[in-house]
Amino acid sequence: MSRVVAENYSPNRDSATVPFYTMDFTNNHLQPPLPTSSASATSPTLGQLLKRVGDVRREATGDGSETPVHQVLELGSTNLEVPRSIPFVLSFNNLSYSVKIRRKFKLPSIIPRRSINSLGAVTDTDPVGGESLFTTTKTLLNEISGEARDGEILAVLGASGSGKSTLIDALANRIAKGSLKGTKTLNGEVLESRMLKVISAYVMQDDLLFPMLTVEETLMFAAEFRLPRSLSKSKKRLRVQALIEQLGLKNAAKTIIGDEGHRGVSGGERRRVSIGIDIIHDPIILFLDEPTSGLDSTSAFMVVKVLQRIAQSGSIVIMSVHQPSYRILGLLDRLIFLSRGQTVYSGSPMNLPVYFSDFGHPIPDNENRTEFALDLIRELEGSPGGTKSLVEFNKSWQNLKHSRNGGSELDRGGLSLKEAISAAISKGKLVSGATNNDAITPNSMVPTFANPVWKEMAVLSRRSFMNSRRMPELFGIRLGAVMVTGFILATMFWQLDSSPKGVQERLGFFAFAMSTTFYTCADALPVFLQERYIFMRETAYNAYRRSSYVLSHGLVALPSLIFLSLAFSALTFWAVGLDGGLLGFLFYFLIIFASFWAGSSFVTFLSGVVPHVMLGYTIVVAILAYFLLFSGFFINRDRIPPYWIWFHYLSLVKYPYEAVLQNEFQDPAKCFVRGVQIFDQSPLGEVPTSLKLKLLESMSKTLGMKITSSTCLTTGADILQQQGITDLSKWNCLWVTVAWGFLFRILFYLSLLLGSKNKRR
Repeated sequence: MSRVVAENYSPNRDSATVPFYTMDFTNNHLQPPLPTSSASATSPTLGQLLKRVGDVRREATGDGSETPVHQVLELGSTNLEVPRSIPFVLSFNNLSYSVKIRRKFKLPSIIPRRSINSLGAVTDTDPVGGESLFTTTKTLLNEISGEARDGEILAVLGASGSGKSTLIDALANRIAKGSLKGTKTLNGEVLESRMLKVISAYVMQDDLLFPMLTVEETLMFAAEFRLPRSLSKSKKRLRVQALIEQLGLKNAAKTIIGDEGHRGVSGGERRRVSIGIDIIHDPIILFLDEPTSGLDSTSAFMVVKVLQRIAQSGSIVIMSVHQPSYRILGLLDRLIFLSRGQTVYSGSPMNLPVYFSDFGHPIPDNENRTEFALDLIRELEGSPGGTKSLVEFNKSWQNLKHSRNGGSELDRGGLSLKEAISAAISKGKLVSGATNNDAITPNSMVPTFANPVWKEMAVLSRRSFMNSRRMPELFGIRLGAVMVTGFILATMFWQLDSSPKGVQERLGFFAFAMSTTFYTCADALPVFLQERYIFMRETAYNAYRRSSYVLSHGLVALPSLIFLSLAFSALTFWAVGLDGGLLGFLFYFLIIFASFWAGSSFVTFLSGVVPHVMLGYTIVVAILAYFLLFSGFFINRDRIPPYWIWFHYLSLVKYPYEAVLQNEFQDPAKCFVRGVQIFDQSPLGEVPTSLKLKLLESMSKTLGMKITSSTCLTTGADILQQQGITDLSKWNCLWVTVAWGFLFRILFYLSLLLGSKNKRR
């Protein structure tokens, strides 16, 4: 039996209650809501609650392989008995957060003095508790308390710098553990970070989307990440289509997101897509950081209207907003006004006139309530006493209101967190956290990820290929750079001979060719830098594993690296006249490919460490120059000072350079210096050949051996010995180069693991 659920809600205080019922599609009739028994004797464990999702799936298909699509069914007014909603109440008490900032030293600050800040508090220039001579403590949140309920929108308002985004981050667990003081509870129980990641979603202020994907594709990829593998692709597509309808994006479904260089959807539509990708799994709690920022009045109203529908489907919606319009204010259920990290008002928008009237500043009838409140707060912030009087008045006003309501503003329905989650699961919530396992313990109540690693890798790879295919100019530019470089090298070193001069030119060609393969990998630097914040947003709430991203990132890079290696090898090997035939070409191709792989991995690792493109390019160019310097081309290994020899073995250019030299000079029957050619690289190279022959006869008598013009004096092994290439075979050099690539991929993973927590300190 498939259930599609919607819940009763109250958009604001004076609106009528609209009943919602559970629809049984098997028997085509309405069912009453689930009982909300609070008997503790038969109360299931948290693990058993989530197991019920598997039972719902098995009812849908008979084999437990799929689950019904969660939708919201609004039936309108009816004379039937109004069912109870599922009351989720997120409470936060005395949230405080401070950061240490550097002191600005001035000459007069040497003398201790006392001053009064804008909040009326007396401060000293001398260090106080928790401070030092060089740092001072700045309080961003100062004992903020409040609550948010499902079916309602809680809006955090205030001027810039008042602490709106900080409060949203605190509630969304985006502040490092230990830095935030206070408590956060859901239905009276402490909300663990692991559970919050699955039952909540966070929409950033910036719209971080892939520009070349359409609206429908963007939401579909989000569905494949956040919805379980047991849900068929057709059911996921139905969920996406329903969400597109809910977000009002039907006309833009086939339009690309777009960016500065590609025309796409409007700003309001982008914002709704950003919301959509984070609510695809139907979260219980939705956090939004200024979702109306940068939008015109109509677009902003449409966004908040969408948020109201999301709240009415049974979610808690908490958002920060700078200055809502009159229409938006009518959609909000609760407000918290902040001023420099302190609460100056908390309650319903309907109570604003009474509140400010009691404070002695009544709101004129023809003026926007929030604009009046924000203007008054700014005026008080600029006064000598600051907003201290308003902060104190809010505390007394809240205490009076609390005593009048008998300690609770609304009845919580008597549901514990376990009971509320149980009812929500039965009504279709927590789709991404569902599981079919029979043995579920409380520790595994909420699965960390919706899909296995291989599924995440497949979706990530498909998304990357789709983006690359729609921006062929990126690969085209890189291919063009490689082809131009190969063409220049082929024409500069055309058909080198086997003379001593040809040997020297071969050494120069190999050194430049190997270093060029690494330099052309620098274009991989901005790839991850452009995706960094998308990656951080998606992994912050367990859309996929970091390891899956690293593995798919490496796999996606391989086809392009193979094509580039083949193009460069084919363009230079026969044109330069390198030795080895077909087998020699195959090894030359492999070492070029290994060089591209190691270089791409190295640059990818740097992109995970260095957050800025220009700084990254500077570091890449500098380090690659050092690699070339210590590769053994400019100075042999035996001549490198002992205190720098470690850099020689760390050089990425060393191993492919030595490998191609061994591939070129490995034939023991091939001679590179015969007879009089021994004088070619000396001052005697310009003397007549007859004189050179006489010198050879004289040398033969002195050495006691016959040396003629055809005697081989230097073979390939001698050249390798002269270059100091005796440590590793060419195949070992190849494997070391490949291993460097894997090592940098592992370091890239560690950099993502340690450097992308996306939390405030």
